[in-house]
Amino acid sequence: MAEYITPLQQLIEQFRKLPGVGSKTAVRMAFSVLSLPPEEIRAFSDALLSVCEGVHTCKVCCNLTEGEICGFCADESRDRSVICVVENARDIMAIERVRDYRGLYHVLGGVLSPMNGIGPEQLHVKELLERLSDDIVKEIIVATNPSVEGEATAMYLARLLHPLGVRVSRLAYGIPVGGELEYADEFTLRRAIEGRNTI
Repeated sequence: MAEYITPLQQLIEQFRKLPGVGSKTAVRMAFSVLSLPPEEIRAFSDALLSVCEGVHTCKVCCNLTEGEICGFCADESRDRSVICVVENARDIMAIERVRDYRGLYHVLGGVLSPMNGIGPEQLHVKELLERLSDDIVKEIIVATNPSVEGEATAMYLARLLHPLGVRVSRLAYGIPVGGELEYADEFTLRRAIEGRNTI
């Protein structure tokens, strides 16, 4: 016999499919939904359907959008000579919080990961190359995470883009503000030294 009645078990299983949600958290979430008034459950359901039916990728940069192109691509005031390449749409919001970057973006949709069957064909690399055909773009900033896969993706893009005459740069990584050198690992220290600036 199942631990929970079928509709509740189905809801728990759906929550368990979300990244970072384990069994106990999924049960808590399902019971939280059950405790909501019916109108809030309907609003929650409507929001899920709205995302499913109304959000898709921008035909230019592959960011999430409701329209044909996203707000960044549509904004004529942004610097069209610079494209910041990120792994996913969440990374764009992180960069936008800084409020210093005024160029455009390109979302790869992940990183190279041969062990997981993700090669260049599974990423939005072809779309990035298409954006370079008009000679407007002068620099590509690669902003993938400093993971093994992120570094491999950055190196792949650099090798692919250098022959096209576009400057390829990489975000500097290193010691965070407020961090202490004695607690930094060798990789972080190496990146901090390589990415140093003149003062």
